[in-house]
Parts: sequence; C-alpha cells; structure tokens
Amino acid sequence: MENKNNDKTPIMIVDDDTQALSLLESLLCHDGYENVIPFEDSRRALEYFNTQEVHAVVLDLSMPRLHGMYLLELFTKNKPHVPVIIVTAENQIDSAIECIKAGAVDYLTKPISINRFMASISRALELRSLNDGLSFLQDPEQAVGLPSAIASRHSIITHNKNMLSLMQYVEVISNSHQAVLINGETGVGKELVAKAIHTMSKRKGEFVTINISGLDDLMFSDTLFGHKKGAYTGANQDRDGLIKKAANGTIFLDEIGDLNELSQVKLLRLLQENEYYPLGSDDPLQSNARLVVASNRSLRHLVNEGKFRKDFYYRLCTHQVTIPPLRDRLDDIPLLLDHFIDETAKIFDKKRPTYRKELVDLLCSYDFPGNVRELKAMVFDSVTKAASSKLSSEYFCELIERERDSFPFQGASSAPQNLVGVNGVTFDRFPTLKHAETELIRRALEIAKNNQGVAARLLGITRQALNNRLQRIKKGPAA
Repeated sequence: MENKNNDKTPIMIVDDDTQALSLLESLLCHDGYENVIPFEDSRRALEYFNTQEVHAVVLDLSMPRLHGMYLLELFTKNKPHVPVIIVTAENQIDSAIECIKAGAVDYLTKPISINRFMASISRALELRSLNDGLSFLQDPEQAVGLPSAIASRHSIITHNKNMLSLMQYVEVISNSHQAVLINGETGVGKELVAKAIHTMSKRKGEFVTINISGLDDLMFSDTLFGHKKGAYTGANQDRDGLIKKAANGTIFLDEIGDLNELSQVKLLRLLQENEYYPLGSDDPLQSNARLVVASNRSLRHLVNEGKFRKDFYYRLCTHQVTIPPLRDRLDDIPLLLDHFIDETAKIFDKKRPTYRKELVDLLCSYDFPGNVRELKAMVFDSVTKAASSKLSSEYFCELIERERDSFPFQGASSAPQNLVGVNGVTFDRFPTLKHAETELIRRALEIAKNNQGVAARLLGITRQALNNRLQRIKKGPAA
C-alpha cells in the first residue's frame, strides 16, 4: 500500500473517546497513512504539538482538561501552517462557524462519513503543501523573475509590483482542489485570472463559465446540475448540466454575490461532499470540477447584511485573490495602452498609430471606474476612428468628459465640516471661492504631473485660462 506521509511527519488525532480514536486511526492507516499518533489526553497532545512537527491534526471539541476550541486557537496561533480538522458530536452551525473562523480547515460531525473524512484529510494535506509552497516563494532569492514570467504566459499585461505578487500566489494555489474566491471591481480582469488558474493547474477538462447575475434557483440549478426528463413542465429529455461539462476541469461562477440562498445551499453541498443532484433525481452524482468564483461586491458585507450564508462564505474563501483597480496600478497604463493599440491595429489591419506623452498623463489623471475593460474600449474606439498616424489626446479627453458627465461627482454632505471636493481636495471649514480655486488648480497640476494641458482639461477650462489663473496666483493679492 502506498505510504501517503512518506516523510514520516505524523498526523495527530486528539479525542477522549477511545472508540472514536481507534476508528479514526484505523481509517488513516488502512488508507496508507503510516505515521498516525493518537492522543486521548488533550494535555499530552498540546505538549507534543509544541515540541514536534506534525502534518495535520484531527481534533475533537468536547474533552475534559483542555477543550478542543482552546487547543484549536493555540494550534492555529503557534503553527498556522498546520491544518486542523474538527471531528465532533456538536452538530451546530454556530459551533462550525466559530471553528472555521478560528482557523479550522473543516468541521465534521459524528457519526462521520468515511468518504467525507478521507476527502477532508486529503484536502488538509494538500493545503499544508500549498502553505509550504507559499513559504518557499516568499524567499526573494527563489522568486526572482518568476512573477513576470507567470503573468506574461497567461496574457496578463502588467509590471505592477502588487499584480506580480498576485500572480505568484495564483501559481501556488493553481493545483489545489479547494475553491478560489476572486474579488475585484468590474473590468479588472477576474475571468482572465480564473483562466490563468485553470491553465496553470494543467487540468485536462474544460474551463466553463456561468454568470450568476439574473438567474433564479431553477435556472441556476438546471444550468449547473442539469435535469432528468419530466423534472418540470417542458423538460422533455435528460440534460447534463455544465458541472458535468467541466469534469476534470474548472467551473467559473461570476457574480457569486447575486446567488440566492437556496442555490447557495446546493453549492455548499457540492463543496463539502463533491456531489450534486440533477433536478428531478434522487441519486447524487460525483463532481471533480474545480470551483472558482468571482464577485465585484464584498461577500463579507453581504454576510453581515444577512444576504449571504456564513458557512458558504467560509467554504469559498480558502483561497482569496483580490485584483487591484487600475487607478491603483497607474504604472501599468503605458503598458496596457501600447498592448491595446497593437491589438486593435492588428484587428483592423491598420498601421500602428503613435501618441504623445501627454496622452499617458491624461489617462493617469482619470480614475477609470470601468478599469482595464474601459481603457481597452477607449483605445479600440480611438484607433478605429483615427484618421491620421497619431492618436488624438483630444478624442480621449472627450471620452473621459462624456463618462464624467454620465456619472457626475456626488457632492459631500451639506454639513460645513470636513467638506470633500473633487479628487479628494478637502477643507476643514467652508472655503472661499479663491481658496477653493487655488486648491483645485494645485491638485489638478499634481494629478497631471504639471502638464498644464491635462490639468486644464481636468478643470474644464482652456490652457490659456489656466495660465492666466496661475499668473494671478503667483502675483498674490493686489497691494
């Protein structure tokens, strides 16, 4: 039989119930885990954990001397890289959530399902391996040149430090079977990162995408799980769901925050048991598809508002990837601009147009609410309509102004204290017009990197008018 912990690092089992202890030890040894150490006394377990390295811990909660929750908090604090699985008779959702929040990787209730227990052990050891991989990549000498190579292989255009660090993490988690939660504003490239996770995982199955937005429970269940003939009116034949299409591959669920509670329960079962029920069927089917989900809203806030299940949220956030908005990676704008110009020129078989540096300054002064997707649309439109060999900064300015007019700045509170103006200019008391004008001009020049043409556009005036105001400010008040 294959030895599954061949480095001899032990798996600890801690349970005051001798029968449960013996059963769990037998299950692990029978499945090929040779070095399993049982502890009936929780005090001895803590002493061993503090002095020896362990692969994983299986932990009961209700024990004399030291309670399991106390041990869990100590274990995860002292050695956060060691996964802890709770196996207990306490079948309460609040207890499960408390344990997951404290750092447990799984929560199983007695009497346990053997398949569920062994699957949980496998996932826990896989997570341990990933944690070891992250520690390796945190060594700067080991990571030199790696992130940029990862990004370029997966068509992610960046040299931003935070984005490169993100791609480094993505490669580490790509071979995990755990769910991945991708956070980010609209247009930052969540699906592109999801595809990169799938490609790097070397899974042989397909990458399948479903947009959750607008799907009720019936449509969601039918789309994902499929149905049996006669499951509902109009179901005239069996239909395989997309989860089957994604076998040995990845299923990507976009806008997961829009998922209704009934559908959340069904996905929770898929995550816990790797099984699902087609509509109209009483027989569960097994799934080996990797689940990657994305949201442009904070799932934690939705949990606090009672719109998203806590237990489902904690199942999803084993691996989290947060993609920064474009306004936080301005150093990527020249790179993205050149890439989209080349791409559009190639599509329309046009000579690649050039541009002046002023265009980059203009784009860096804009906050891009639509992020990379918005920049791509701007470039596509501009290159398509370009009548000469040079892109017009004026045309980009018109696009930006049109966007700002469509979504005007929302003023601050009517209270005179801590007034907030455009682009973060603040006043601790109600300003005079002269004071406000001076501060807005200063801020516009700062954003535009002292390019007066760009600053004038930000302020909605001509360059000559800005120059006149600058001269007046320089001279100061009249004598």
